[in-house]
Amino acid sequence: MRDPTDLSATIVEELYCEALVLADDVRAAFDLTTPRDAGKMDQVRIALSTEGLKTTTRVMHVLAWLLNQRAYFRGEMTEAQLRKHGQLPPDRASEPDQLELLELPTQLLIVETQLLHARVARLDKAWRTGPDARPEGLDQIHARLESALRRL
Repeated sequence: MRDPTDLSATIVEELYCEALVLADDVRAAFDLTTPRDAGKMDQVRIALSTEGLKTTTRVMHVLAWLLNQRAYFRGEMTEAQLRKHGQLPPDRASEPDQLELLELPTQLLIVETQLLHARVARLDKAWRTGPDARPEGLDQIHARLESALRRL
């Protein structure tokens, strides 16, 4: 990353710690082995399963992105590798009707993971679309194409 203004090793480490704590909270919140009220049990279990999968996937995507960033800042990954393999996948929105079935603390946890994903997505986008976002060598390819077109 050529002198990123929005991203640093410190920011990545802070986000990584936050994501690890969230991952542990998500694991506990969506643990289906914990006994729950028998009222709307089937619907609640389905909501816990579907929203749990989305939430867990969201947090794992954030963690993978942050691990790639850490590897880059430690010199274990090149910028080209990071650009090729380090893009954050898009988030999948929760289903409002499923969210309503979940307890308020679980709903708030889901929102917290969505906010973390959104923050990391903004960092990823800013880095990828910044002034130096073009891969090295792309300008050379453009120049060769322009030169070849002028000869036609």
